[in-house]
Parts: sequence; structure tokens; C-alpha cells
Amino acid sequence: MATVRRPGAYHCGIDAAMDVIGGKWKVLILWALDERTCRFGELRRQVSGVTEKVLASHLRELEEDGIVHREVYDEVPPRVEYSLTPLGVLLNEALAPLGAWGREHVIGGVEDARHVRRQGFSPASPDGVAENRGEYAGGAAHPLVLQGGRPDSR
Repeated sequence: MATVRRPGAYHCGIDAAMDVIGGKWKVLILWALDERTCRFGELRRQVSGVTEKVLASHLRELEEDGIVHREVYDEVPPRVEYSLTPLGVLLNEALAPLGAWGREHVIGGVEDARHVRRQGFSPASPDGVAENRGEYAGGAAHPLVLQGGRPDSR
């Protein structure tokens, strides 16, 4: 069960969930880990713009909440990898409709049944995305870029 971070009772489930995923970078960290297990440096590159201090803090909080698993390997040099726990996978599944809403109502929608997952989110870039990859529901890769803030498949 997630750690309660603030005093007082939650007003509803959304209130409780926001206590877990609140913060500028947590949802982007979760999406990055949805793809695969990552080391700290890989996460830092995928969630460009996040500082080391904030990334470390968010990863620690997500680990305390049972959302992220931290695996430390007994090697020299030390190796630490982060992955989603089953609870983290469920949280990402719950966030997927929010992503669909954002695609539909913020970036202009996607005409077909394509599932778009952005990798390398970069708030510094004009369209907010450093790299793009789209997938059809059947899993076939399909390139996707943003043109003027709208998705454009080529």
C-alpha cells in the first residue's frame, strides 16, 4: 500500500492517487519504466529536463509506495536497476486513459486506433518530444511525428 504523504483524510480515490503520482516528473518516470527496466542514467536521458536530485527523490518515493522496484547488483562498479512492480503496472494501466484524453483533447487526437507511446519526453523541445514511436493496436511499429502540434504519421 502506498505511503500517506500528507496529513488528513483523502477526499476520494483521485485525491489518494494524486498523492502517489503528484510531482512534475513521476508520471513520465512511470511511462519510461513501462517500456523496460532502466538504470538511473537511462531514466535521466529518457525524462530529459529532470535533475538528478529530483529523479532520485521521485524514485525513492515511488519505491516507498510500492510502485517501483530498485534492484542493487553486487558488482564493481555498482549497478542499480529500476522496474515497475505489479502495482506500478496497474498504475500505468490506470493512467493510459489519461494519456488518451491528452492525445485527443490537447495534441489534437489520433484518427485511427493507434496506441502512441512517447519515449524521450523533452519539455525543452518545441513539440515536447525528443523521440517518437507509434504502434498499431496489433503491435506493428509505425513512425509518428508531431507537425504543428498535431500527430502526423509518415
